[in-house]
Amino acid sequence: MKISFCCKDTKAEPWLEGLHAALPDADISVWQPGAPQADYAVVWAPPQQFMDEQPGLKALFNIGAGVDALMKLKLPPQAQVVRLDDAGMSVQMAEYVSQAVIRHFRELDGYEADMRAGTWAFRKPRARADFTVGVMGLGVLGARVAKALTVFEFPVLGWSRSPKTVEAVPTLHGSQGFAEFLAQTRILVNLLPLTPETENILNRANLSQLQRGAYVINVARGGHLVEEDLLALIAEGQIAGATLDVFRQEPLPAGHPFWSEPCITLTPHTSARTLRDESIAQIVGKVVAMSRGEAVQGMVDVQRGY
Repeated sequence: MKISFCCKDTKAEPWLEGLHAALPDADISVWQPGAPQADYAVVWAPPQQFMDEQPGLKALFNIGAGVDALMKLKLPPQAQVVRLDDAGMSVQMAEYVSQAVIRHFRELDGYEADMRAGTWAFRKPRARADFTVGVMGLGVLGARVAKALTVFEFPVLGWSRSPKTVEAVPTLHGSQGFAEFLAQTRILVNLLPLTPETENILNRANLSQLQRGAYVINVARGGHLVEEDLLALIAEGQIAGATLDVFRQEPLPAGHPFWSEPCITLTPHTSARTLRDESIAQIVGKVVAMSRGEAVQGMVDVQRGY
């Protein structure tokens, strides 16, 4: 069995050590142009040349949650795309989104600004029932986030393109349920996969359907958000602010208006990082299962893009 490692901006040595330890009989190496044909590949944002030179790949294991970068490439004809089911990312995402929701709801950003200014003041407590959190995207990460928010007794509503069931969370789906979802939402959390259908979904038309003074949390992909629309809606008071972890261009360029907008909290695409040891264990388990002809979880529908 030969496994090729081709992951942009990822230190290869620890991954190779972990994979070798779990699969001592496998031939595992970092891909270089002209490398021999591999059976399986561990990838993150590989170049098209890699795909062109590896037409016999059986499967591509994507080490991040999103597969949108892979979907832009022409893939080997027989290769299946497999994503990580969780590998420690869902609890990180639940932590991140929960703190962003609570920080906004409790006005902790305002208290922080007051204290820095030397002001000791209280704000009238808000009614939790007025802050319905709408979670767009109910895959592994979205479902985990939605359930986590119910612990804090927020009203939580889920929306997905196709019907999904999440314990203790009412859900809507499809275009017929989208307007109702937006109208009920005061805090919007985006965890959708990035596809041609969802690109630019956080635009003026859709964000204007949220309750006035809504808050936006984007932890999916920068391509979901029309940046100038968000800035305009904040200026108009339709949107109270946002927490953004992902951007169209990363790193976020110097001079970008997001840097200077006080109503926007920025983090450097760190809401849910890939945990190497957990990911290696999952990849190895799936490689072994596939080599035996067994079905595995996390298979991507290339036609849908997720």
